[in-house]
Amino acid sequence: MTNKLLLKEKIGYSFGDFASSMFWKLFSMFLMIYYTDVVELSPASVGTMFLLTRLWDGLNDPIMGVIADRTSTSKGKFRPYLLWVAIPFAIMGVLTFTTPNFGSSGKLIYAYITYTLMMIVYTAINVPYSSLMGVMTSDTKERTSLASFRFIGAYSGGIFMTATVPYLLDYYRNLGFDDSQSYQYTVGIYSILAALFFIMTYKWITERVKPLIVKSTIKNDLKDLVKNGQWFIMLCAGIAVLIFNSLRDGSIMYYFKYFVKDQKLLYFGEVAWDKLAGAYMTIWLITNLIGVLLAKPVSAKFGKKNTFMGAMILAAIFSVVFYWVHPNDVELIFGLNIIIGITAGIVLPLIWSMYADIADYSEWQTGRRATGLVFSSSSMSQKMGWTLGGAITGWLLAGYGFEANSVQTEESLKGIRLMISIYPAIGAFLSAGILIIYKLNDSFMDNIIADLVNRRN
Repeated sequence: MTNKLLLKEKIGYSFGDFASSMFWKLFSMFLMIYYTDVVELSPASVGTMFLLTRLWDGLNDPIMGVIADRTSTSKGKFRPYLLWVAIPFAIMGVLTFTTPNFGSSGKLIYAYITYTLMMIVYTAINVPYSSLMGVMTSDTKERTSLASFRFIGAYSGGIFMTATVPYLLDYYRNLGFDDSQSYQYTVGIYSILAALFFIMTYKWITERVKPLIVKSTIKNDLKDLVKNGQWFIMLCAGIAVLIFNSLRDGSIMYYFKYFVKDQKLLYFGEVAWDKLAGAYMTIWLITNLIGVLLAKPVSAKFGKKNTFMGAMILAAIFSVVFYWVHPNDVELIFGLNIIIGITAGIVLPLIWSMYADIADYSEWQTGRRATGLVFSSSSMSQKMGWTLGGAITGWLLAGYGFEANSVQTEESLKGIRLMISIYPAIGAFLSAGILIIYKLNDSFMDNIIADLVNRRN
């Protein structure tokens, strides 16, 4: 079977990340402020909850990878999970954004339970989905193309969500619902759409790559992974990238609500802070998408590793500049957002394409292939970066004296500004530094792929 993918398959694969990204962005951009300003939990308790639940969830990823690697059905190894988990995913999405009529302790316990279950179903569908990139084709350039389509879907889902959430919330508020009900009904719409898009992905794609038939134990798979130095490098770099992204995402609503506030703009008149935040997030995702589209041509010219490092260094530099922007300089705020968004977007499809290369490298070294385990480690790096970023966001808010729905002190405003600028820049610089020692460049991978093809034949 050819390694070239049909356009329909690439589009179908992108639907899966359209679904996932709607919720990823809901969690990263809205969940913290939902918990602090709607559910009225303390930011420190939410930060600790994010740390504990996401650490546990990160451990679930390799477990799910091992399970998926050992799944065998007539429909494929990873593909069936998209069908099996779509409905539970939608149900848990609604329950996560449901506010029970409990006391503060009861609300926190409910948040722990629902958020933990949400992350379990997210893992159960996202690890197999991510692993599909390693079995739909073995062509490294097709994988980069597939990764680009994936992130077109991802950012399209995120853009759709950020562009519509403020207006859907307003719509339900205008019908007389309170904030908690408005969030629940709004998320209900995205939950239904997510389930439908996961099912469409299942129907439109095909698994092609058949690994070398070598019996392997879970112990051997884990041993292979731990001995793979390139996997460790990408794991750490991926965590640093997600810290960069999650700190920015988690601080946007606070930045606009408490620092920028409502603004009177030329041609637009008086614009409320939440609409500014929604526009900022939408433009952030659109520019990320532009970066995703640039990933293939830029990496084809400079290589994946050099492109990754250069993009993260630029993102870090412009993030540092962001700290000194005045709240009334709305044009500069949005201008910097565009530059940072493009550079950050370039990196994300490269990460997934490089993990597919690492799966091939592992098979080339050991004769055994554990695609699901390798890709679950990528998902784990996302969760770990997201975990640390989310926990740090909550702790920083508490540490700088943030009080929900109140006028903020100079110290708390300083903390919010640092959370969207300097602290993310540290994560970006760190990711570029880590990747210096990564050795799987494009020419090296071409030789590995050719050798693997001969062995499989």
